[in-house]
Amino acid sequence: MNLSQIKELNPRIIDELNQAGYDSVEKLALADYVDLIDILDPYLDLEDIILLIESAKRSIDFEIVTCKKYMEEIEIERITTGSNSLDELLGGGIETKGITEFYGGFATGKTQIAHQLCVNVQLPPNKGLEAIALVIDTENTFRPDRIKQMVTRYKKIISPEKVLENILFVRPRDSDHQILIIEKISNNIIQEKNIRLIVLDSLTNYFRQEYSELRKIVQRQQKLNRHIAGLQRLARKFNVAVVVTNQILEKPTGLMDKKVIKHVGGNIVAHGCTTRVFLRKGNGSKRIARLVDSPYLPERDLIFSIDETGITD
Repeated sequence: MNLSQIKELNPRIIDELNQAGYDSVEKLALADYVDLIDILDPYLDLEDIILLIESAKRSIDFEIVTCKKYMEEIEIERITTGSNSLDELLGGGIETKGITEFYGGFATGKTQIAHQLCVNVQLPPNKGLEAIALVIDTENTFRPDRIKQMVTRYKKIISPEKVLENILFVRPRDSDHQILIIEKISNNIIQEKNIRLIVLDSLTNYFRQEYSELRKIVQRQQKLNRHIAGLQRLARKFNVAVVVTNQILEKPTGLMDKKVIKHVGGNIVAHGCTTRVFLRKGNGSKRIARLVDSPYLPERDLIFSIDETGITD
């Protein structure tokens, strides 16, 4: 809910709250009055701030439904990855209304999958959604020429020129810009342009660069949490598939050559993503995908391939 729905708030106070991160009625309702004193001191006294929080709490409504009704309304759709094996691992393909994370080391296929999905989302139903893709590129890895290669297997359905026209592209300057892009994507942008896939390659690149010092980790995690919440909102509200790639960290264990592999972002990313897939290299063009986390699918490994035409079996 927008803050403008609370009648006690004037535009100046709303602006102050937005700048401080309290940009919704839900966030305001959960605020501690002590945290709001410094922000609203010139405008409201302590009693008014307490009344404001109570007003925000009263403004929040919710609906309890049966599981049967929820299942009827959920309307999840899927986009093929191009590989039957990878689709099987994911329960039929990439789901809308959720965030799918692909993480792994260098050249394991993360960006290749991201490119392929930008093509496949444009395919007819049962394979795609006949829709537009939005690519947010933080690593300078998006290549239109690779898209053209991947279209060749679908040349009877769609042309390379049409595919490129149906992919929107933006390159953030830093992590703050990246967060703001997601927060500024509105109803008219998503629905008027028919965007059904948002690809973020990669989710954590800027965060890893800008918050490398240990003393900044808490701040980094707070910003990541806000960012992922924004992605979740878009996925659920507009029935969009959100796909993010992520990097890994390898830490020696002290036991022979064994290393502990962790993805960047820790539990904030792990809990925020609906489905998580760990990628690693196999022999030649083969890649091994491990389903690490899913709301309803078992953890297991499957093999897929990457060739000139893209993601395949």
